[in-house]
Amino acid sequence: MFGRLLPRETSFFDFFEEHAALTIEGTKEFLSMVTTGANIPAKCRRISDIEHETDTITHRCVEALHKTFITPIDRDQIHTLITRMDDVMDYVEAAAERIELYEITTMTNDVRDLADVLHRAAQQVEGAVRGLRDLKDTHATLKLCIDINRLENEADAILRRSVARLFKEEKDPIMVIKWKEVYENLESASDRCEDVANIIEGVILEHA
Repeated sequence: MFGRLLPRETSFFDFFEEHAALTIEGTKEFLSMVTTGANIPAKCRRISDIEHETDTITHRCVEALHKTFITPIDRDQIHTLITRMDDVMDYVEAAAERIELYEITTMTNDVRDLADVLHRAAQQVEGAVRGLRDLKDTHATLKLCIDINRLENEADAILRRSVARLFKEEKDPIMVIKWKEVYENLESASDRCEDVANIIEGVILEHA
């Protein structure tokens, strides 16, 4: 009788994996946009659509968390993990919106480099998230977490280099402001990937 009162088991890992897959798609779309500089409005719309899809997954996950009696990992870890994952696409969308809003059509090598690092980090995040489901190969998952941290350091270095280049080479102060915002949003997205990696690492160490 009591069992009927408990909500059906929810696979939070499905939420994580669906979210991570969409984030890869979003970062790939952004990378394509800044690589070609073409079809910016259409690509921005697609990135916005993806961000809305990830929002929906996040809301479903949080809702399920409130309704689930027993969770596979700590409740706070589930909430923080899905929230930090959601932040990644928020920042990607913010960067894309600024490129469209500011009518930027000529792309820089720095924005392409940041977008490439972020896309690779998103791919590693998906792998690390998949490793949470059964925790069978924790060594491989921890290696992915280390790779994500390395990529975040790479993004930091690119941001420092790109901002320094802006102030040294860009003569238009308005363009400095525009590009600085774009760069910082992309670097913040990489920061959130690192946060995700740190949470996953903590889950693994607790269950070791």
